[in-house]
Amino acid sequence: MNGFAQGLFALLFPSDCRLCSAPLIDVSRLPVCHECLTSVQPIEGALCSLCGERLITGFAAPVHPASGICGLCRRAAPPYAKAVAYGSYDGSLRELIHLLKYERVRPAAKVLGRMLADVLANTQVVGNSELLVVPVPLHATKLRQRGFNQSELIAAAAVKLARSRRSDSQKLQLNTKVLRRRRATDSQIGLSSHQRRENLRGAFVISKREIVRGREILLVDDVFTTGTTVSECARVLLREGAARVWVATVARTLKADTRELSLTAATPELRMAAQA
Repeated sequence: MNGFAQGLFALLFPSDCRLCSAPLIDVSRLPVCHECLTSVQPIEGALCSLCGERLITGFAAPVHPASGICGLCRRAAPPYAKAVAYGSYDGSLRELIHLLKYERVRPAAKVLGRMLADVLANTQVVGNSELLVVPVPLHATKLRQRGFNQSELIAAAAVKLARSRRSDSQKLQLNTKVLRRRRATDSQIGLSSHQRRENLRGAFVISKREIVRGREILLVDDVFTTGTTVSECARVLLREGAARVWVATVARTLKADTRELSLTAATPELRMAAQA
């Protein structure tokens, strides 16, 4: 769009970016400025080859960095084969996800789906020629309240884009019905790891076992926080006969970064103690 057209658009359709409140000058169904969108960057650095957590920060390193596996996964391997995410769950990416989930701005799903497709394109997820893509489901009550499942919208956008990029040897099949959330669960906020597992135990069920039996599954969610939800879904899928389960999310909480941020704000004495 040229300068005159941008000015005319801003005059006739005044609007501000929903993330930073800057005036919007481009015609778009997504009310987010170019600067906010381009500020979302993929995760970089050494990551755990299983869960995707950051391995090395200024304050911590894995016990065996050459293995490429974080300490938590070394103590208890997750049920899924590998988890990948596009970006860290903070800043503009977090706000963009909230824009979709809580403010119901559906065009955000296409942008988030592109990010998911990008991480899949840059990651060797599976070698199988057929991949069943399964979004993490919402309970019927939450689905009625929100009007859509954000993970399903993101997965559909990612699959559509990934199909256009991949060769015919890689077939992606989206199935939004095979995994079902049969009971509502309490919020996971503030719960211990044990309480989180108990909260989700028995919450998910497979509708048709023959659909997942022997299949490679790509489980899709919007955010990976503690991994409790995707781990429970993976256990259910494997128990019903899935060959392997892979996990892909748009964002994930990087605990190492969270700890580093907390220590940065701490006193010099606390930072020295944490590094000891």
